[in-house]
Amino acid sequence: MLELRDVATGYGSFQALFGVSLEVKAGEAVAVIGPNGAGKTSLLRVISKVIELKGGHISMEGVSLDDVPAHQVIELGIAHVPEHRRLFPRLTVEENLKMGAYMQAARERYRERLDFVYELFPRLKERRHQLAGTMSGGEQQMCALGRGLMSGPKLLLLDEPSAGLAPVIVQQVFDLVRRIRQEGYTVLIVEQNIQQVLKVVDRAYLLEVGRIKMSGAAQELLENDEVRRAYIGL
Repeated sequence: MLELRDVATGYGSFQALFGVSLEVKAGEAVAVIGPNGAGKTSLLRVISKVIELKGGHISMEGVSLDDVPAHQVIELGIAHVPEHRRLFPRLTVEENLKMGAYMQAARERYRERLDFVYELFPRLKERRHQLAGTMSGGEQQMCALGRGLMSGPKLLLLDEPSAGLAPVIVQQVFDLVRRIRQEGYTVLIVEQNIQQVLKVVDRAYLLEVGRIKMSGAAQELLENDEVRRAYIGL
């Protein structure tokens, strides 16, 4: 479904990614793991064209994304749930969800998509008239995930969904990811909480200093001695 070949990107003169290649097949959940500053967020941003592709190629279902402007990426079926949720705090939960359905195709199915999100996350329906900024961190992450699903995406990009949350809430967030997976969505997730994320994905890539250092089945990486020592503390 998604394919990256020798991708390079950065910010001004700073290069964040060096020749990164990876793929995500339909129906898979794939993680990109690694330390802070490895380039994980930059990887998602270059896929969704928030930052410029400076080398290599990206394709979605065989369609090149190399020259696609950012506002058209979502029309190709890619929804990006950014780090720290980025909700509109002074809008209600339902108004935030509506922002995820701004495309014409999504507007035509707005009620259907809204009912789906409320069925998936009943708490959002309970809080639909509450200002998003007044909810707990876990509830805000739920709203951010719901907003991403409102466009009916083929691929969901999740950037550090557990970042800044209390440990008890982190577990709830990964339960939400499991729920999304059970609905059949294809997911690419970047995450520092390696032990938790490797329990909910099929495969993973280890990114270090902008380069892929290792890849394999999630269980293989979870049992890898180098990964366990360096990133899980075991």
